[in-house]
Amino acid sequence: MHDFLDIHSDVAAALRAGRPVVALESTIISHGMPYPQNVQTAREVENIIREQGAVPATIGIIDGRIKIGLTDEELESFGQASNVHKVSRRDLPYVVAAKKNGATTVAATMICAQLAGIKVFVTGGIGGVHREGELTMDISADLTELAQTDVAVICAGAKSILDLGRTLEYLETHGVPVIGYQSDDFPAFYTRSSGHGVDYRLDAPEEIARFLHTKWALGLKGGAVVANPVPETHALDAQAMESHIDNALAEAKAQGIKGKDATPFLLAKMKEITGGQSLDTNIALVKHNAHVGAQIAVAYANLK
Repeated sequence: MHDFLDIHSDVAAALRAGRPVVALESTIISHGMPYPQNVQTAREVENIIREQGAVPATIGIIDGRIKIGLTDEELESFGQASNVHKVSRRDLPYVVAAKKNGATTVAATMICAQLAGIKVFVTGGIGGVHREGELTMDISADLTELAQTDVAVICAGAKSILDLGRTLEYLETHGVPVIGYQSDDFPAFYTRSSGHGVDYRLDAPEEIARFLHTKWALGLKGGAVVANPVPETHALDAQAMESHIDNALAEAKAQGIKGKDATPFLLAKMKEITGGQSLDTNIALVKHNAHVGAQIAVAYANLK
């Protein structure tokens, strides 16, 4: 598989030595945030991971090569380029074979992380079952990837524009454990609680590392969701956000926006409606996830 991968020298050295590595997606740079906040956030997130004693590996595709760890220049390019494909499992072989540029979603980042031997991945929020998913069958490939790929995903829950109840039901059906980090409640991205519980609450990185090690040592395939609520200082009001989401969803429906275009549209609409507050919250939760995810990666490496 390394025929398809270019592994950054820092990442390769860490993997050879058994030191902790944390995977990061690139869709959040190219499709999730506006420039220049996207590139600035990506660099700050990588620095947070380094400060915790782990090595960051931002993953993206450049000229058909899967890059496990991006240079500073490559990060800048992802932040400004307009010809970057949004790549999930379905898109990965096309973008690689056609030698295109691609930013990896949660699902594609998990695939590439597993190819490189990385077990811990930090993102903002996972995808899930979309509202009215029982009619549209619009279910994120993130969920099916979590059911089959051995990578832990540290996130602020699922994006609150989704049907969170059905998302959790899907994960339960496919045997994906949902762990609340220092929380009994499943967070809803912008807010600390969705009104739904988690499967297990674990309060220390070492506990989560032991859980992951045991799961995979038992031969239980698939990932795990580590749900880490947004810091209270940046959490938004749940009732107000629900009203904003309803308005954004109605506009997306009226414009016929769906599929892979839906989430970028809705996130941009939320930024517009909230006067930028949702973007500030998005940045804060990604940084918080990086802090916790790096600690988990360090604890997991110590176990190994």
